[in-house]
Amino acid sequence: MAQKECNPGAKAMAGVHTAGGGVVVEPRAKAMAGSHTAGGGVVVEVREKKGPLRAAIPTMPFPLAIICLFLNTFIPGLGTFISAFTVLCGARSELISERGVCCVFWLNVAAALIQILTAVIMVGWIMSIFWGMDMVILAISDGCRDQGVAQDV
Repeated sequence: MAQKECNPGAKAMAGVHTAGGGVVVEPRAKAMAGSHTAGGGVVVEVREKKGPLRAAIPTMPFPLAIICLFLNTFIPGLGTFISAFTVLCGARSELISERGVCCVFWLNVAAALIQILTAVIMVGWIMSIFWGMDMVILAISDGCRDQGVAQDV
């Protein structure tokens, strides 16, 4: 039976010793930390360090994430503004446990306003599209987490 992998980008890397650009390199697991591979490297896991605005992006159902991406593509900031209200309706975010629902809501509204105001110089439009893609990626990774990592096809 074939195995389906939900997150192909989350594979372990060998031989990575330094990190730059907001990327944190950590041992993959306690049992794997310091274990050597065939090439002589150490098995590590790369995890992106997110700022407060990026960490405030809510995890929504996949169809809603697609709608927000579509809206962000054609009307910069609108999808992000709508996603702010999903936080009030119970959508999860990495930042809710640290800052609370109200703060995460206002961070998303601030991100939407930044996208709208800077869309004139194309920065906001590009940021808006990337924001929408992040929403879809979060929705897909949440769906994979709910279903389990490996599945029989």
